[in-house]
Amino acid sequence: MRSCRFDSALFAADDFPRCAIPAPANIQRSVAKRQTEFLAGRLCARTALLALTGRPDVPALGEDRAPVWPEGITGSISHNHGLATALVASRTQWRGLGLDLEEPLATDRALRLAEEILTPAELNRLDGLAPEQQAERITLTFSLKESLFKALYPLAQKRFYFHDAELADCNGAQAHLRLLIDLSAEWTAGRELEGRYCYFEGRLLSLVAVPT
Repeated sequence: MRSCRFDSALFAADDFPRCAIPAPANIQRSVAKRQTEFLAGRLCARTALLALTGRPDVPALGEDRAPVWPEGITGSISHNHGLATALVASRTQWRGLGLDLEEPLATDRALRLAEEILTPAELNRLDGLAPEQQAERITLTFSLKESLFKALYPLAQKRFYFHDAELADCNGAQAHLRLLIDLSAEWTAGRELEGRYCYFEGRLLSLVAVPT
């Protein structure tokens, strides 16, 4: 994994050519914040790929807005408020990777968003937790579901949403997620995947990895 810090206020129009990172047309038309996030994420990805393969490749941006990784490689990119990170691996070991960075949600905001992120069963499991603990659980569930989507979408080629999967349990740094709908013949309702999480640079960092 490789990470870097960035400041959108310092972005300049020549940053992409200076860093030798191609800027897709839709990124060039976007605001400075989005351009800086894209640039920082691709810099992390290039550094990670160089360490893994010895080649300074830069993943292109697919039509579905997902990174297009070199043949035989899987990876994931995330960024959050001035911090970007990328993780890559050989497909001989991992079929899919999903990585997500999130700042902990403020308690009031987390509770407002809970019904959008959590299934009824997940909401029930908040009972008995203090509001601050509920906010932590909501942030964790949000992040792990983001990582799950990033890991599975390239494999299933079907989009899914927060209520289409649930956090079955979490303990320390480990979690289990369960699909609630069929995504493909392989990725069916009831299929479970393992997730990992920790705090990194003041953010929640979550990972879902699909082994080969």
